[in-house]
Amino acid sequence: MEKDIIKQKAIEQFTKNAEKYVLSKSHAKGEDLSLLADWLQPQSNWLVLDIATGGGHVAKTLSPHVKQVFATDITKEMLANTQRHLNEYNNIFYIMADAENLPFLNDTFDVVTCRIAPHHFPNTSNFINEVTRVLKRNGLFLMIDNVTPKERNLAEFMNRFEKLRDESHARCLSTEEWRELFSTSNLLEVKSNTRKKTYPFSNWVERTANDQQQINKVIQFILNANQETKSYFNVKSFNKKIQSIQVDEWMVLCKKGN
Repeated sequence: MEKDIIKQKAIEQFTKNAEKYVLSKSHAKGEDLSLLADWLQPQSNWLVLDIATGGGHVAKTLSPHVKQVFATDITKEMLANTQRHLNEYNNIFYIMADAENLPFLNDTFDVVTCRIAPHHFPNTSNFINEVTRVLKRNGLFLMIDNVTPKERNLAEFMNRFEKLRDESHARCLSTEEWRELFSTSNLLEVKSNTRKKTYPFSNWVERTANDQQQINKVIQFILNANQETKSYFNVKSFNKKIQSIQVDEWMVLCKKGN
């Protein structure tokens, strides 16, 4: 029941903010986008599945290099808005789909991607199982998402402030937790990289908050943290106003085993 509520919150959130996610600098201009082709070395005959495509930034980046991209999202309005922005890309197809229950046959795709979305999925084990199922043998899976520190108190703090600002947030995992899921699903890690990602606070919190009261709760929660926590997340503030906050983002490339 709780998992269904999270998915409904995600649909409501992305329906309301579809245009914001297309234009969001952290989504549209992320440094990781420029690495996609280098890491994947895409081929012109490849079929690509982009799960939870959001503003379609991965689909747009890979489209010129591959045969077809299937961009899926659980939110119809998000897909429709993204299609309007990317209507010149004739090899991108838009399909409503739940990341934890994909409407595709086994062994269909050469590549599966998912960027800045898994923290919205209430059952990441189902998600990873589905990724493995639809990938061809030796197919590639590239995932990019925010990850928690391994320290429990810092992980709990991060998931708490994410949930406070975004009701559709489920949970950020640590890299260790992701690797455990990969190992049980026949996904072999090929390459990975962790970077610090800085959010200008106002843009970040206003993109998902419903009102000023919600924003104030996020501000107060972060400002009340101890110095160790503020230091880890590099919280920059002045006169009780937060300028920026920093989180860890993980980019990982896996190959499906035989």
